Amino acid sequence: MLTALAALPGERIPVGTIVGALKDRAYALLVVLLGLPNCLPMPPPIPLVCGLVLAFVGLQMLFGRATPWLPQRLLSKSIGKPVLARAVERALPPLVWLERFSRPRLTMLGGPVAVPVLGLVILILALGLIVAAPFIGQIPLGLAVCLVGLGLVERDGLFIIAGALVGVVGLLLSAGFAYAIVSGIAELF
Repeated sequence: MLTALAALPGERIPVGTIVGALKDRAYALLVVLLGLPNCLPMPPPIPLVCGLVLAFVGLQMLFGRATPWLPQRLLSKSIGKPVLARAVERALPPLVWLERFSRPRLTMLGGPVAVPVLGLVILILALGLIVAAPFIGQIPLGLAVCLVGLGLVERDGLFIIAGALVGVVGLLLSAGFAYAIVSGIAELF
């Protein structure tokens, strides 16, 4: 599906076209796409922006919206085809590797009844991304988001569980980092 997106005609591809092409898997692929940049050390604005948009997506899942709603201003923005192609090229090898292990199992975890619960999980992970330690703190949370998203795409409940567990570890690491900072500041006074 990502390869097909990168092959769409035109110099620039509007976000609305990308979301429309995703159809019933729009939530799942949005979650993966928003998690991917956080799987590598990134400068501070990237986890914040991805976390905010991801929180917005998680809220919509939590409230049972069938397809994601994004503001028209965001839908009208476009992504240069070379940038999209490069992102897909970088993302494809690990995703193809993970897909070898993925298959439909524990499908009730990706079903319509579970979507609001997964929306809450995504929302919690997104809030963790927003306050994650700069450069490396977002990596476990980004990986967790990608695993949950890939589990949704492939209808693999095991990946969803693995993503949630990695997310717990990432949240604990972020909480430990926050505690260390607050303790250090408290000792100064």
